[in-house]
Amino acid sequence: MLLSRKNLPQISATVPVQLPNPSVFELPERILQFGTGVLLRGLCDYFVDKANQQGVFNGRIVVVKSTGSDTSEFDRQDQLFTQVIRGLGEDGQPIEEYIVNASISRTLAAPSQWAEILACASNPEMQIVTSNTTEIGIQLDETEDLQATPPKSFPGKLTAFLYARWKAFNGSAESGMVIVPTELVPDNGTNLRKIVLELARRGNLEADFIHWLETANSFCNSLVDRIVPGKPNATDQAEYQQKLGYEDGLLCVSEVYRLWAIEGDEKVKSVLSFDAVDCDEANALGVIIKTDIDRYRELKLRLLNGSHTLTCGLNYLSGKNAVRESMVDPVSSRYVKELMFEELAPAIPYPIELEVARTYGASLLNRFSNPFLEHKLLSITLYYTSKMKTRNVPLLLKHYEQTGTAPERFALGFAAYVLFMKAVKEEGGKYFGERNGESYLIQDEPAGWYFDWWSRQGELSEVLGNTDFWGTDLNALPGFGERVAFYLNKLQESPEAAFEAALS
Repeated sequence: MLLSRKNLPQISATVPVQLPNPSVFELPERILQFGTGVLLRGLCDYFVDKANQQGVFNGRIVVVKSTGSDTSEFDRQDQLFTQVIRGLGEDGQPIEEYIVNASISRTLAAPSQWAEILACASNPEMQIVTSNTTEIGIQLDETEDLQATPPKSFPGKLTAFLYARWKAFNGSAESGMVIVPTELVPDNGTNLRKIVLELARRGNLEADFIHWLETANSFCNSLVDRIVPGKPNATDQAEYQQKLGYEDGLLCVSEVYRLWAIEGDEKVKSVLSFDAVDCDEANALGVIIKTDIDRYRELKLRLLNGSHTLTCGLNYLSGKNAVRESMVDPVSSRYVKELMFEELAPAIPYPIELEVARTYGASLLNRFSNPFLEHKLLSITLYYTSKMKTRNVPLLLKHYEQTGTAPERFALGFAAYVLFMKAVKEEGGKYFGERNGESYLIQDEPAGWYFDWWSRQGELSEVLGNTDFWGTDLNALPGFGERVAFYLNKLQESPEAAFEAALS
C-alpha cells in the first residue's frame, strides 16, 4: 500500500504513527518553498506541520522543483511523506517517532509549470518564501533573463515572482513577503536581497517596484541545524516500510535535535507564527526568531559544518562510508574532537566564549555518534570546494591571525580534500575518483580543473593560490602549503600514516 491521502485510514502500523488531522488539507497555501530536499522537509516543513496540527500557523506549502519536470514522486503520494525521528535522549534512552507530514499542498516544476508558480503571487494568503538551493544557489547570474520561463537562477526566479506579486497587488505595502533562505552561507538573507535588487535594476524594472522590494519585504538571515541524511539505504527503507505497513518513497530520517534561527523583528515573528509551538531559546532548540542570530550561525557553520567538510574526504578515503563509522573508530573520532576543540573552536571569527564553543562541540560529537542515522560521507562532499571556502577558510585565516602557525589537523583535512578531488577518469562530463579499486563520483564544479591539475602533476601552489576557489591566496599563509604537501604525501602512503602524523 502506498502512502496517500486516500490510504491514511487504512494504515495499520506496528509502531505509533502521528497522522495528520483531516482539517489540515483545507488550509490555505501560505508558503512558496524553493527546494524539495530532505533538509527543508525534515526541518522547516516539520515545524510548519507541527504548528498546523496544533492549530497555530494554519497554512500549507507550495514546493517549487527547480530542475527537471517530474514531480510524480510527490504527486503519487498526495504530497505526503513520513518523517522518522531517531536518536538518544539526555538520559541515553532511544527516541523514535513516526510522523506523516501533510504540510505540502502542491509540488510544481519550474521548467514546465512556471505560469502556475507565478499565479501563486496573486494569492493574498501567500506571505512567505523559503529556500534551500545549496551554497551555490545564492549567487548573481550575470546572464540572467527575468523574462525567461523560468529564469535560470534561484534569485532570478524569486525576482520574477516578487515582480508578479507587486503587479498583482498594485504595489501595496501589505503585499510584501517574508523571505527566509536557509542556504548555509553567512548573511544569506542580506546577500539574497542585494542580488534581487541588482537583478531588478539590470532588468530595468520600475523604480516603484524596486522601492517596494526595499521597503515592503523582509529578507531574513537564517540558520538551520538538524542532521537529515539522504534517502535511507535499502535495508533501512525495507525495515521502516515493514513497521509502517505502507510504501513511502519520500520517507526521511532525522535526528532529535532541531534549530531554525531566523533574524527578524516582531512583524516577521507575527507572520512566522510557527515558533509558538517549538521554541526553547535557553537550549537553542526549535524556531528562534531574534534580531541577531550570528552566535547560533557561527557555532553551527564553523563547528558542525566546518568539521564535516574537513573530515568527510579524509574519512571516506580511509575506508569509511558514514559519519557514525568515523565516530566508532578511536583514531578518526579523536581526530575530529581535537580538530574541533583545539583548532576550530578557538578560531571562530565571532566573539564566542571558548567554553561555550567547546560545550556545543561536545554536543556535536554526541550527535555525530547517533547510531540510528546513516549520514553518508559522499553526500557531504557535494560542492566540496565552495563548502571549504565558506565554512573553513575564514577559520584558517582567523587561526593565522591568532597564532601565525599552520594548524596541523586542518592541514590534513585540506590535503584529504585535494586528494579526494583526484579524478582517474572522465565519462560524459562527469569525473570519478577511486578508492581501493572502487570508483566514486566527484560532485563538485571544479572537478574538471582538478582532473587537469592532477593529470599534469601541477604544483600545489596552484591549488592554494586559486583565488576563484578561496577568495584569497592561501600561499601567503606561512607554512600552510608545506604542511598540506606533507599530509598529501602521507595520505598517498596510507590514511593511517597521515592520522598518526597529525595526532602524534
